[in-house]
Amino acid sequence: MRHQRASIHVTKRLPEGARASNQRSANASGTGDTTFSIISTGGSSHTGAEGREPHCEATKTVTGLRSPALGRSRGGLTSKIHLACDGTGRPLALVLTGGNVNDCTQFTAVMDAIRVPRIGPGRPRIRPDHAIGDKGYSSKAIRTWLRRRGITHTIPERSDQVRNRTRRGRRGGRPPAFDKQVYKHRNVVERCFNRLKQWRGIATRYDKTAQAYQAAVTLASLLMWA
Repeated sequence: MRHQRASIHVTKRLPEGARASNQRSANASGTGDTTFSIISTGGSSHTGAEGREPHCEATKTVTGLRSPALGRSRGGLTSKIHLACDGTGRPLALVLTGGNVNDCTQFTAVMDAIRVPRIGPGRPRIRPDHAIGDKGYSSKAIRTWLRRRGITHTIPERSDQVRNRTRRGRRGGRPPAFDKQVYKHRNVVERCFNRLKQWRGIATRYDKTAQAYQAAVTLASLLMWA
């Protein structure tokens, strides 16, 4: 099938032990980065992943996860990975959905899944100092969500939003703050996905169940923390 985006509604956090040990070493060396980048990408599904889920005769229900994380788009049935990484390109949280799911709808789910353990006692950190996203996350709801939590962000406006604001004149309000130099660091999450897609089973989904595909993505993410 042609390469397309795909997604599933399953939130996955990396195991606490793996994140804690690496976060301690990063903080101890002064390299810890609290700037998070978020993006989504997807890959085509192999024909073997498109079959029906096996039925359980005892319960008359579909076994495995309820959602196979497959969505029909122009490329056929595809899956999408919504992921957030730290400033060094290490995955922090991911959400899998069908390929037909809009990126911005999963923003809060990905951000809520982030847990960065602290050194010593204390609750894990769940709010970054700064968040970077592409135009797919340029919406009033997302900017309001970040503002209420005191998270500064760098997200460019879409061209249609710029036209609408300009057309309204004074009533359109001020344009959101945007720093081009900070936005250049968004390439970190692109490189993170490039490393994940070196695994053939992630770039092209061969797993029939969302649970198996999720496990493969999580394993590849853990190896990036090693």
